[in-house]
Amino acid sequence: MDQRRQRHLATKDELISTAWKLTEEKGLAGWSLRELAQANGIKAPSLYVYFPSKDQIYDEMFARSYEDLLEYTKQAVLPEDPRERLHIFATRFFDWAVSNPARLQLMFWRVVPGFEPSENAYAASIQTLDLMKQNFADLGITDPQALDLWTALLSGLISQQVSNEPGGDRWRKLIGQAVDMFADEYLKPARA
Repeated sequence: MDQRRQRHLATKDELISTAWKLTEEKGLAGWSLRELAQANGIKAPSLYVYFPSKDQIYDEMFARSYEDLLEYTKQAVLPEDPRERLHIFATRFFDWAVSNPARLQLMFWRVVPGFEPSENAYAASIQTLDLMKQNFADLGITDPQALDLWTALLSGLISQQVSNEPGGDRWRKLIGQAVDMFADEYLKPARA
């Protein structure tokens, strides 16, 4: 890769990093392209060399967030016991999500009016979902509604934690009970 291309990619990385910093300070929709440019020491029109629109910045943020989540999910050390596996899946996802509230908002809550991730950006989210489906299948959980219930269960706990007690553990303490209820339903031995 030539130096010019490397500089271009490095500047894009810096812009995304700054966009996350601004998001942490002002919220996803609370910062402007002018503020992003100014924080990076460039003029606003120069941003268009890197990103044609603010939605394309969000798109890159969305893609990188799911790529991070996918990698984090793959790194889990999984025990043999199916119930313990479900507990690992749940606590790891919960901890990742509540430690990244801005990413959580962009990825799951649709807080940016009109933003729809591109097919390319959405690819890592599909891979993450497919990995969870495979993990469930490995446990013998093949009912499609199980994954819907699982995501609703976890997103509910995460939303409560982030919305009502950021930095606390009130809803994290409920993960074990929630996972056990789920496991009681979906890890039942096959009926004769």
